[in-house]
Amino acid sequence: MTFDLSSAPIVRLAWERGLGLPTDSLVMGADRTRITHPVDGGGLTFIRLWDQAILTGPAAVLHAVASYSDDQLSDHAVMLRLTRDFGGRGHGTQTLYYADDLAVHQPAGTVTLSHGNPEAVALQALCPPDDVNDAGIGMLEHKFTLMGAPGSEEQDAYDAGPVASSAYAQYQGLLATMGTLVAPTHRRQGLGLLATNIAAHEALAEGFIVQWQADVNNAAAHALAISAGFSVAGLKTSVSL
Repeated sequence: MTFDLSSAPIVRLAWERGLGLPTDSLVMGADRTRITHPVDGGGLTFIRLWDQAILTGPAAVLHAVASYSDDQLSDHAVMLRLTRDFGGRGHGTQTLYYADDLAVHQPAGTVTLSHGNPEAVALQALCPPDDVNDAGIGMLEHKFTLMGAPGSEEQDAYDAGPVASSAYAQYQGLLATMGTLVAPTHRRQGLGLLATNIAAHEALAEGFIVQWQADVNNAAAHALAISAGFSVAGLKTSVSL
């Protein structure tokens, strides 16, 4: 794993800003008491970040779920049941991973890389919709798409088409939230790891801490995060209301 806990305050600050929490409430919070903060909006969000729990949402909903434990609020099914009367629609539970330094993974051969959106869109068209939604690369600004597998004998790598793409977008000017998608016919070849490594190093070079979010049921995404060197920091459960 390649995350130094001295970088944890930066992650906490990003979430503090993103969740609209009072200044220093998360950065300085160390007593492990759940932070509950009412916000206007259409969602209820529960986050566990290392030893700290955070719950945000409309005041009426916070009051209704206040007596439930952190373990219960971490469970997506429980969260949906608790918000049924408020029209809750689930977004699942995601594991949160971070890295502030990563080893370099060298490709087996020559790599042709595209930064364009059309190539990433073409890749998404090759993949099942659930995989596309989980990866979320369409919503991430900075894209790195492998055109053909490394070492391919294709004369023109672009003719080989996109095989894997990793992308990131900055979050609160401190984190780079990432996602990776691999064409079904090119999986289990290390291409997802290679694309992830390329995008992550670009984000690190820009001064960001890299953030990876994976649905708790997505075994492939978890395996990729661990292989890339990300460190588990917590989880996020959210519903729309």
